[in-house]
Order: sequence, then C-alpha cells, then structure tokens
Amino acid sequence: MRAAYCTGAGAMSLRERATPEPASGEVLVRVHGCGICGSDLHWFHGGFPPPAVCPGHEIAGVVAAAPGSDLRVGQPVAVEPLVVCGTCPWCRTGDYQLCPRFCVVGNAVDGGFADYVCVPARAVFPLPDAVDLDLGSLTEPLAVAVHALRLAHPQAGDRVLVLGAGTIGLMAVAAARAAGAGEVWVTARYAQQERLALELGANRVFRGADAESELRAAARSRLVDVVVETVGGAADTIGAAVRLVRRGGTVVVLGVFTEEPRLDATSLVVKEVRLVGSMTYGRSGTRADFERALDLLAGAPERFRALITHRFPLGEIGEAFAVAADKGSGAVKVQVCC
Repeated sequence: MRAAYCTGAGAMSLRERATPEPASGEVLVRVHGCGICGSDLHWFHGGFPPPAVCPGHEIAGVVAAAPGSDLRVGQPVAVEPLVVCGTCPWCRTGDYQLCPRFCVVGNAVDGGFADYVCVPARAVFPLPDAVDLDLGSLTEPLAVAVHALRLAHPQAGDRVLVLGAGTIGLMAVAAARAAGAGEVWVTARYAQQERLALELGANRVFRGADAESELRAAARSRLVDVVVETVGGAADTIGAAVRLVRRGGTVVVLGVFTEEPRLDATSLVVKEVRLVGSMTYGRSGTRADFERALDLLAGAPERFRALITHRFPLGEIGEAFAVAADKGSGAVKVQVCC
C-alpha cells in the first residue's frame, strides 16, 4: 500500500510499504479520506518535529478486516484516533484522553494518509445513514469541539465567544449552539470563515486588527460568559480571552501553542475566571464525544459539508498541504482521499 510521510518542513512524499495485518481486537480500515488538521500544519511548517510515522488523524473509511469484532467488512466508519491502555483510572471513568499511555494515531503510530490504517476496535465508530464518508472525516474535529463545550458546560442562553474560525473554531460554533448557547460570537480572518461561521449559527463575526476593541465595545451591555480559544500558535489569545470573559466566566483552551502564551494572572484571579484545558475527546456517561459529534453531523449534513473546500488524491498530498497552508486559497478543510 501507499503511505505518506513528512520528509522535512514543507515536504511530503509517498512510500510503498506492507499493508498492516490486524490482530484480534484491531480493525483494518480502508481509508476513504483523511482531513488535514491545523496541528498537522505546525509540523509541516517546521514549528514542531514531523512525526516519524505516517501522519493523519481525521479518518473515515470502510472496514477491510475486523477479526473477533462485530463490525462487518465494507461497513463505513469514522476512527477515533486515540490509543490508550483501557485499564487506568482515567480510562475506566471515560476520561481516556488523560491516560498516561495516551498517544495519537498519525503521531506516535501510523495514521490515515495511507491506503489502509490499523486501529483498535474500540476506536471505530459506524457512520449513521445520514453521514457519508466525506462527512465522516469531519467527526474528529467536531468531537474536539463537542468535548470542549462539554467541559465549559454553558448555561442555556449564555453568550459564547469563539476565538478563531479555522475548522475547530467553526466546529465550536456548532457545538456551542448544540450545548444551548443563546448567542455565539466569532473572530475570523478570512471571508470564507465568516460565511461559514454564520451558516453554522454564529450571530456576529468580528474581523480585522481591531477585533478585540470591537468585542469590548459590543460586550459593554452584556458580557461574554464563555470563551473558546482555538487559535494557538504565537497568538495572545489566552490573554485576550481572560480580558473579554465576564467575572466568574469560563475560558476553554483548545489551541496548540508554539510559544509560551502570555497570561494576566492578576486578572485571572481577580475575576475568578475558570481556565480549562481541553484535550481531544472522551466519554461522559454512556456516550462518547465521537457519538455526539456524529449526531450533530447527521442532523445537518449539508451545513457541515460546506466546510470541505478542497479534496486531493493521496498522490497529490504535497499540493493538498500547500493549499491547506494557504488560507488565501479559500481553504477551510482540505481532505486527502484514497
């Protein structure tokens, strides 16, 4: 089979390698599509060392082999790309994203920019009828947002501000609406992000260099209850979140930072801001965040489909990454298809 690797900053290449053989408790998935994540772009740009394995974690495909499983060959599935021990206290309570042996498919073990990927059976979620394989690749980023809003637990009618309108920020708009937010504001840099944010339920979109000043002015009559930070990088977004949230409000951090972020700890203390980190997804009660994400996709498939702006075959993965890295191209979600 073919598998892609990052050979240096800005460089992707394909290699031929053996198709993996699933053991009992594992599932071999024939990859249909794998999305390029903002975290992938960090190592593509050289901000982080590239993975030594085949990358890609936003995976959907069909079951190719599932020894010892109830899954059937040919069944369409989405992959929750986490490998965990399953026995530690965090795994047993559903917070398996906190497992000490946690690793991500496409980072520590081979991922989905390949013809096939082998994953634990517990990580495979059958797609509902309303969710096709293209949409299935959106399950992973949507589950990230679902998990973050679950940790923020906004009250009905709360005003939620999402900082950033990349894929995760846009997913956070939809997740905030589903969690009961009465109003959702978003900051965005590009016209396509503004359009999609409004389509997904945002009430207001703030663009430009003066976005924070405009937000402060807009919030004078009623402050922001929850801020969801999705930008990361070298941005001052945690500082901005603490400045913008109301006293006693909540800030949830999703962004991957390449530099140590600044934080006004005095304001954090004086305002009694609840600052929460959010790591991937887990399970609450009997339902996984992945299942909740699939419910949202099934409820509005065409609205979410609009996020998929580009699709490239696996043989053109270098071009796919170049487009994903160039927001001036109009890219939001770029998928690599096998």
